[in-house]
Amino acid sequence: MYETATLGGSPRFRFRTPMTSPDTLTIADRVFHSRLLVGTGKYRDFSQTREAIEASGAEIVTVAIRRTNIGQNPGEPNLLDFLSPDRYTILPNTAGCYTAEDAVRTLRLARELLDGHNLVKLEVLGDSGNLFPNMPETLAAARTLVADGFQVMVYCSDDPIQCRMLEDIGVAAVMPLASLIGSGMGIVNPWNLRLIIDQARVPVLVDAGVGTASDAAIAMELGCDAILMNTAIAGARDPIRMARAMRLGVEAGREAYLAGRIKRKYYDADPSSPTEGLLPSTRAA
Repeated sequence: MYETATLGGSPRFRFRTPMTSPDTLTIADRVFHSRLLVGTGKYRDFSQTREAIEASGAEIVTVAIRRTNIGQNPGEPNLLDFLSPDRYTILPNTAGCYTAEDAVRTLRLARELLDGHNLVKLEVLGDSGNLFPNMPETLAAARTLVADGFQVMVYCSDDPIQCRMLEDIGVAAVMPLASLIGSGMGIVNPWNLRLIIDQARVPVLVDAGVGTASDAAIAMELGCDAILMNTAIAGARDPIRMARAMRLGVEAGREAYLAGRIKRKYYDADPSSPTEGLLPSTRAA
């Protein structure tokens, strides 16, 4: 799905690009134009949810099956009345699950509710305080879901070895956290993300921790294929404006990544103006 290219022949500037053109995001067998994925929690109401998602330009919308009604609770407001599956790819997730068994059961329910939809987001939490992923349970759930025909995008730790193990299982994408869910701390360990990106054969998405548009741009400049966020938009003073800012941040970061930044040169300036044909200096020798 991906090929590796270099800038100027230098391995220091390796980057991965989809073999399809133009610059689109491919996850499993689906092609998207937006590289920003958004969640649906923490908004004032479903109307504000719809406005923010429209402003973000997102095509993939993730839904916590245990917390949001998409038809399992008749008589209650249904998110799908505001976000049509004909317009958006609904990505059911297992937020709130602490065991592989609960996560698998939740996504099987989602598949029934969404008429056989099999693209899902898996997250199995290990601690209710920091919401860090439980990787042994995550790996177990991933094996079961992949064997059951699901296309699984996985929230995981920023550990290159764990990400490789998930790839070997056959997941559709790995989604390492940038920092703790809802923390707004941004990317606390860019070096691990680069290790994951450089070895990955599937899309790498930053999931959790983004606080503002500059965090999104940095993640994309590192080479992430996309970003998933919720709190950074829903918790902003103006969610609609922040959604637009995040859209622009993702687009700018992606453009900068593809353009290729200049090499960092410490203590060695390089004038941007021509150095030939200058007037003689009048400074005393």
